[in-house]
Amino acid sequence: MNESLHVFTAENWEADVLGAEGTVLVDFWADWCPPCRKLSPLVDELAEEFAGRVKVGKLDVDGSPDVASRYGITSIPSLLVFRDGKVVAQRVGALPREELRGWLDAHACAVTTAAR
Repeated sequence: MNESLHVFTAENWEADVLGAEGTVLVDFWADWCPPCRKLSPLVDELAEEFAGRVKVGKLDVDGSPDVASRYGITSIPSLLVFRDGKVVAQRVGALPREELRGWLDAHACAVTTAAR
């Protein structure tokens, strides 16, 4: 993982996702999931590309099942976009690079330095 990519857990969820200002992309994934492994390098790229505009991170559904359950995650990978702590968009599945990039760009806004 690169330094722009955040690791979200049940322990840091409230502060790092719900308490973040601006836009946060969360990739709900699991290590045993082939589509998740296929999507992982793209999520890494997006974290670098959108640094300063979107906080990008991953949440392992096996490590934080309560968080995944709270958002009704039943299929992975699932991608949720949060803005100021509220879900504003959701996609399921390993999307093609350009489709995912365009989707995220449509929801991106500046992230304050304090929110990083």
